[in-house]
Amino acid sequence: MQRISANDLMSGDEYQADRPDIRRRIIVKKERRRVAVGEHCSVHFECFETMRYQIHEMLRVENKWDDADAIAEELAAYNPILPGDGDLSATVMFEYQSEQERAVELVKLLGIENHLKLVIGDTDPILATFDLSQIGKDRISSVQYIRWSLDDEQRALLKKDGTVVRLVIDHPSHRAQAVLSESTRWEIMNDPE
Repeated sequence: MQRISANDLMSGDEYQADRPDIRRRIIVKKERRRVAVGEHCSVHFECFETMRYQIHEMLRVENKWDDADAIAEELAAYNPILPGDGDLSATVMFEYQSEQERAVELVKLLGIENHLKLVIGDTDPILATFDLSQIGKDRISSVQYIRWSLDDEQRALLKKDGTVVRLVIDHPSHRAQAVLSESTRWEIMNDPE
C-alpha cells in the first residue's frame, strides 16, 4: 500500500473548509471497517484514507499545519499502521466504562498477542502480529496496532463474494469471535495488495 507523504496532505485552510464533508465520508468508511469482537473489543481495519484523516486531525488539534517537523512526526507515527504488501492492518481497542475497570481488565489481557486470529474461508487461522511496544510487563495498552500477513490463497479468497471472514479471540479472559459483514469484507478486500 502507498505510504502517506507530506504531498498527500491538505493545507490547514483547505482541510478546515472541507472538514465537514471529509468527516462524514470517513465516519461512514470507518464504520464499515469496524468489527466488534465481544463486548469490550473492536477491531478497526486501517487504510490510506483513515490514516490520512488521522494525521489531518492531529495537525488540526495541535495547529501545526506549517511545522515540517510536526508533519514528519505524524507521518512517522501513522505510516507504520498502514497495511503493507500482502497485509491487513488494524487498530484494536479494548474499551471499558471506567478507568478502574480498564486497569483491572487490561492486566487480565496479558498474552493477548498469542490469541487474536483472522480466519479467511477454510484456510488456517492467521495469528495477528502485534506492536510489542504497546504491551507491558504488567498490563497491555487499551489500543493495539496489529497486522496479518496473508498468502496468495487468502488474498484471493478475501476478494471472493461470500467468503466467510472471521476474527477470533481465544484468550482465557476474552473469548469471542465475529464474522465480518459482506460490506466489511468488500471494504477491506483490496488492502493487502
